[in-house]
Amino acid sequence: MTATIIDGKATAATVRAGIADAVAALGAAHGLAPGLAVVLVGDDPASQVYVRNKTKATRDAGMTGFEHRLAADTAEADVIALVSRLNADPSVHGILVQLPLPDHIDASRVIAAIDPAKDVDGLHVVNVGRLLTGWDRAMVPCTPLGCMKLLADQRGDLGGLNATVVGRSNLVGKPVMLLLMQANCTVTVAHSRTRDLADICRGADVLVAAVGRPHMIPGDWIKPGATVIDVGINRVTAEDGTSRLVGDVVFDEAVEVAGAVTPVPGGVGPMTIAMLMRNTLAAACRQHGLDDPAL
Repeated sequence: MTATIIDGKATAATVRAGIADAVAALGAAHGLAPGLAVVLVGDDPASQVYVRNKTKATRDAGMTGFEHRLAADTAEADVIALVSRLNADPSVHGILVQLPLPDHIDASRVIAAIDPAKDVDGLHVVNVGRLLTGWDRAMVPCTPLGCMKLLADQRGDLGGLNATVVGRSNLVGKPVMLLLMQANCTVTVAHSRTRDLADICRGADVLVAAVGRPHMIPGDWIKPGATVIDVGINRVTAEDGTSRLVGDVVFDEAVEVAGAVTPVPGGVGPMTIAMLMRNTLAAACRQHGLDDPAL
């Protein structure tokens, strides 16, 4: 068996094209341009790349992008004050504070300061609670939302499938679990300390790997024909000093067993930014009393 390679780049491009069309229609009908403000504290190279990509995607979609770059030694109170100003700015419909923040800043306090209606990362406790209770207008974290889009395109109706999520983070593992439950899967959440982890993975029709350990899941942990969504993005260095990105799943082994699998890179990653655009568009519509656009 050779697995279908799930092309996250192509799916993300389709989603982003639909969002651009919806943004144009929103502007024509209501004179409204969704606005996304991204806050970066410090000069972490990876974070700088992420912010640059998010800002470009915002503008490509016809939205208004606002970048706020603060020095690494910016006080926590000053970051929260900026968030408060963005909350009050009617041209800003979504606020994203790039994580991680410098050690002297409590990320939970900063996230708590964001207006839940503008929390396009879906990390505020209000949105977490809404997702937990199944409220259909919760802001859902972008990466889990992207995972579900890929699964829906690949498998269609997920009802009745056994799904295993390896990882229990607030950013991916827990929200993916809740979304899979809403899709009527029977869900198991596992992690690095789970007993008999290999056997649990082998029972999954849908396997979501989001533990952040390179090549933790080999091919013989995968059920034949399963759909594997690899969220892990890990940089590994070879003996010759070269480095590359790999997932939590041993891809070369997975393609010999699975029915479908996401590559790293090029799988889940592009979907995260596409779903950020989707959340920003939805936030703008909701703040103006409009229905979410059909995408």
